[in-house]
Amino acid sequence: MKRILIVEDEAAIREFEAINLNRVGYETVEAGSGEEALEIFDSDIKGFDIALIDVMMPGMDGFQLVKELRARTVTLGIIMLTAKSQEMDKISGLMLGADDYVTKPFSPTELLARVDSLYRRVSANSRAASDNGKLISGDFELDMRRRTLSKGGKGIELTQVEFQIMEYFFTNPDTPISRHDILKKVWGENYFGEEKIVDVNIRRLRMKIEDNPSDPKYIVTVWGMGYKWNAY
Repeated sequence: MKRILIVEDEAAIREFEAINLNRVGYETVEAGSGEEALEIFDSDIKGFDIALIDVMMPGMDGFQLVKELRARTVTLGIIMLTAKSQEMDKISGLMLGADDYVTKPFSPTELLARVDSLYRRVSANSRAASDNGKLISGDFELDMRRRTLSKGGKGIELTQVEFQIMEYFFTNPDTPISRHDILKKVWGENYFGEEKIVDVNIRRLRMKIEDNPSDPKYIVTVWGMGYKWNAY
């Protein structure tokens, strides 16, 4: 069963999201606060594929909840709901580990498209875990079964999106790849979000793998194009 944890303090919005997701086959569990969401997540034995999290909530806000959930798992798909005017909310959420965001107000069609896209990535990664192969690039090793990355033998935790970006880089070393191509490869052909989501994820990856993120030597910017993985 495809399961989603909906975290929203406004009951009417929460119900709107649940009804539309239930109609297309998702099982939903609702939480009215970040604190309640953590209690549910920690005690639910079935587990969740995706968490749909509102940014602005009293008490524990969406940002803190994303941090708490990411400390527990890197496999959960996370979508944040942000206000249209709050550009920094989008970037902050992505930097903390969210996979995508939806801007309020949103239509049921847009919400379902984003959820479906993320669910396909999450489930595809789960199926790919049966592959026991490894990709090697210099000091880096990408373990396809465990869905992990290591550098010089030291493990680096990656989200689902980060892992897919690294897999794309590893299979296309020393090749300039456009933001558009990364977006379509990782987020899917039908994704209609903005290309800046690629830049935020690259920034997050650099913070994890580069010796000096402000002067990267592995994930290099190709000006006017996108990015290139420097294989050694």
